[in-house]
Amino acid sequence: MKLGVRYKTAYHYATPVNFSIHEIRLFPRLEISTRVHRLNFETNAGAKVRFVRDVFDNCVATCSFSAPATELRFQLELDLALEKKNPFDFVLRNEVVSMPFSYPADLRRVLAPFRQKEAGPRLKIPRWEFPRRGALRPTVTVLVELNKRLHECVGYERRDEGPALPPAKTLRLGRGACRDVALLLAAILRQHGLAARLTSGYLREAETESRRAEGSLHAWTEVYLPGAGWVGMDATNGIFANHNFIAAAVGIIPADVTPIDGSFYPRQASAPQMTSRLELVSL
Repeated sequence: MKLGVRYKTAYHYATPVNFSIHEIRLFPRLEISTRVHRLNFETNAGAKVRFVRDVFDNCVATCSFSAPATELRFQLELDLALEKKNPFDFVLRNEVVSMPFSYPADLRRVLAPFRQKEAGPRLKIPRWEFPRRGALRPTVTVLVELNKRLHECVGYERRDEGPALPPAKTLRLGRGACRDVALLLAAILRQHGLAARLTSGYLREAETESRRAEGSLHAWTEVYLPGAGWVGMDATNGIFANHNFIAAAVGIIPADVTPIDGSFYPRQASAPQMTSRLELVSL
């Protein structure tokens, strides 16, 4: 199937301001199920754009601006080809088929940053418990149930700006944006010794028709399972990630996957006005 991604964000200022270097993480990561046929990225006239790979192998556009302006804009057009992907089409290594399990020593060293637990009280999900030793349960079943329970007990709340909420606060409120839910799920997985990372990108929400949304970039979580690799879990929607999930960035903390990161100066008394639009269209 062919998909077009049309994304545009603009920030409007009352008076001309200067801009720091901005890092843009909107470009699809290399995946067998996702091929980029066309890519066109634009920002303010005169800006210097460099493409680099960060420590997580994300493609990042670093944009430098030499002149002040009253508007900062970013526009991206992508034409993609998506191959169908069954999120459960994997074979786990024997030692991780059931939970709880321990990663082999060599993987523990590599995955250590992705297993670091959040400071603060232990997170408890209503009517869900992690298996105890001596009461093994199938790994996939446990993760499916966790994903579903979070979807049921944390309602969706759209919030276009601002950092992700602390996991304990999201759980206490019982609602959150997709980035809040993704961070909460990652914290729960890490709490139980699993390696988890955050993912941001695009979600094609309809199989049979074009889906248009205003600025609806998405965030979800990936867990590392030996034999399967990184497996995407979307607790916001209660599903596992298939070909409709198009990853642009992965990382350990929310700052690693922020789609647009930068600042302006001098700071004004009033915040800039932002407009954002994302269209996902069948080609």
